[in-house]
Amino acid sequence: MPHMLLIHEPTGQRATRSVAEGRAVYDRMLRFGEDLRSRGLLLAAESLASQDSAARVTVAGGARARVVDGPFAEAKEMVGGFFLVNVDSREEAIALAQACPAAEWATVEVRGLAPCFDR
Repeated sequence: MPHMLLIHEPTGQRATRSVAEGRAVYDRMLRFGEDLRSRGLLLAAESLASQDSAARVTVAGGARARVVDGPFAEAKEMVGGFFLVNVDSREEAIALAQACPAAEWATVEVRGLAPCFDR
């Protein structure tokens, strides 16, 4: 049963860390991912670049695409990365989110994968 663990971190949080602190945090996340992989739970994982270089694209009603470059002033959080895991239950995914190092400095959102029409 695939679940996505989405890491929502406060915007600007990365800039408060020194390079050494940032690398230490990143290394902890890599070790967490390697542990998941060794247990056969990890399907995919990535760290995302800051939203400073992001873009949001909207095409409403067949109109020309609207592209807004980041950073996004209204955003208080950004998705900093994710782990895609294959577990037996939602409860197991929540337990993994609780064990994720990012839960110490960010919010780890747990979402099952499902078609967009599934309620």
